[in-house]
Amino acid sequence: MVQTGVDIIEIPRIKTVLERYGHRFLNRIFTLNEIAYCRERAPSLAARFAAKEATMKALGTGVRGVSWKDIEVTRQQSGAPGIQLYGRAEKRAEKLGITEISISLSHSREYAVAFVIASQK
Repeated sequence: MVQTGVDIIEIPRIKTVLERYGHRFLNRIFTLNEIAYCRERAPSLAARFAAKEATMKALGTGVRGVSWKDIEVTRQQSGAPGIQLYGRAEKRAEKLGITEISISLSHSREYAVAFVIASQK
């Protein structure tokens, strides 16, 4: 069985929220590793925001089912993005029998998009 999730977000929207709320926004949504990697670059933050939403959709929870920080966008040795689950997101994946999550991220000047495939082995 395969679950999918996709999300797209406007980069200027993330930039506006970052300018208005700063570290309060960053610390609510992103892990310390994500904050360090993105260095407040709006396109990178937007791609990770979209990745978290796409992962929530693949897990069938929506934004109310798991914490934002229960999903972390990581970098694999190859440089490709990966997903690490914690807490309720990890428990939800276990309940669904999900053993692997693949992700693709992209952004233009205006939009960031993420596509997630969650599969069982």
